[in-house]
Amino acid sequence: MSPATETEEHKALRSAVAALGKRHGRDYDIDTLWSEAAKLGYLGVNLPEAYGGGGGGIAELSIVLEELGAAGCPLLMMVVSPAICGTVISRFGTEAQKQEWLPGLADGTRTMAFGITEPDAGSNSHRITTTARRDGADWLLSGRKVFISGVDIADATLIVGRTEDARTGRLKPCLFIVPRDADGFGWRRIDMELHSAEKQFELTLDDVRLPADALVGDEDAGLLQLFAGLNPERVMTAAFAIGMGRYALSRAVEYARERTVWKQPIGAHQAVAHPLAQAHIDLELARLMMQKAAYLYDSGDDVAAGEAANMAKYAAGEACVRAVDQSVHTLGGNGLTREFGLASLITASRVARIAPVSREMILNYVSHQTLGLPKSY
Repeated sequence: MSPATETEEHKALRSAVAALGKRHGRDYDIDTLWSEAAKLGYLGVNLPEAYGGGGGGIAELSIVLEELGAAGCPLLMMVVSPAICGTVISRFGTEAQKQEWLPGLADGTRTMAFGITEPDAGSNSHRITTTARRDGADWLLSGRKVFISGVDIADATLIVGRTEDARTGRLKPCLFIVPRDADGFGWRRIDMELHSAEKQFELTLDDVRLPADALVGDEDAGLLQLFAGLNPERVMTAAFAIGMGRYALSRAVEYARERTVWKQPIGAHQAVAHPLAQAHIDLELARLMMQKAAYLYDSGDDVAAGEAANMAKYAAGEACVRAVDQSVHTLGGNGLTREFGLASLITASRVARIAPVSREMILNYVSHQTLGLPKSY
């Protein structure tokens, strides 16, 4: 598949997931939808067939999330559980870790959260202070995390910590699987204005004792393993944003076709029609970059995928916000009513601009990595 075209299989997947989303709609029950999507094989479409997955890649998983979002029922934990955690474990986990986690992540019976963001580190992952130290054969993990999705429903959290390099004394990133019921592992729900089925949490890790096999992959390859999860996260965030933008736009287009003022549908007026057309173009352009990023990642080109995934996330976040804003504006006062279900997206659409990395940090990335400009930090 080229990054600009979809195979017949991809078109069929898109159509099937769209039908599932349409059955559930905006008033969906997250548990019911998660279960049904799992039974149909959609949640694990990117995971290896040997462990119960579909044998596809991020390209297929992003189609699933985009189409559910376009139907008004996105599953945010898809970004975290199969995309980040499933990818990291399938690429770098031991055989025992793969056997323990991948079948459950694929069939939806188990979920895993992902903990990287810290209160004092922000977008600077080099300032992560959650540290792991050896205690005999075990690890002791201590630190704090914030804005971690779905910890209350996840069986475990994949925590990004740091260990000390014995040769240099410098701290290096490592990933650990922390069970939900581990001693010393606590979480507190963050009260968010954002309306979402998935909740956000602050985590505390107070000398959480973990066995040696809680470490995922090679202790000396943590950065590679970390970005193996972050690139799919960016692609999936783009899918989340594009789906949301498409949902809002579809409601606005429907309204503009039917709402009649002065004997004409309001959609006949260019002041209404042109901004909606522009929103559609922006979403389509963002999708092309998302498809390119997924293609590069699934092809094994991590470096090129990193650039494309960041660009896709940026483009999709901007397109989503503009589409939602224009859609609400098209409906006027109706756009702020619960009946039409668009007002809550004004807040939700900002997520793709802010998380998992801000648009400003993506512009920094492109400035430095692509354009070769000097850093200011």
